[in-house]
Amino acid sequence: MKIALAIIGQTDKGYLDTGLSIYRERIKKYVGFEEILIPEEKKWRRLGADERKKHEAKALIEKLESSDTVVLLDEKGKQYTSIEFSNFLQKKMNAGPKRLVFVVGGAFGFDQSIYQHFSQKWALSELTFSHQMVRLFALEAIYRAFTILNNEPYHNS
Repeated sequence: MKIALAIIGQTDKGYLDTGLSIYRERIKKYVGFEEILIPEEKKWRRLGADERKKHEAKALIEKLESSDTVVLLDEKGKQYTSIEFSNFLQKKMNAGPKRLVFVVGGAFGFDQSIYQHFSQKWALSELTFSHQMVRLFALEAIYRAFTILNNEPYHNS
């Protein structure tokens, strides 16, 4: 199985790139990992939020495979403790998908069509974070889940 993080547009903050790089490498100790980048087209910047989300949704769906298990990072999703999330991750891995894809929406969130395609949602917190910060927090949570599953000390250090 592979874990993937699907994102809209490049990260534009160096400190986030550094953190993302660290957690990508840490996760790769446990499982195959890839990033699915949906390039942000310049023309999208001139669009209103709803129109932009439609374009992002179309580009995202083109990058996903029919066999993917998809989890949207969404403020209306289920919240987990670290232990609960590690159990969730273990159940997903036991189900045997080829690729488990966590999707971070763009700055305006997801188009309604994405919710119609994919029902699983994960909320990191009741707080609102930038879509770029969510990338780092999600990878850290995934890494933490693997350390829990492997009885490694990171979770409580």
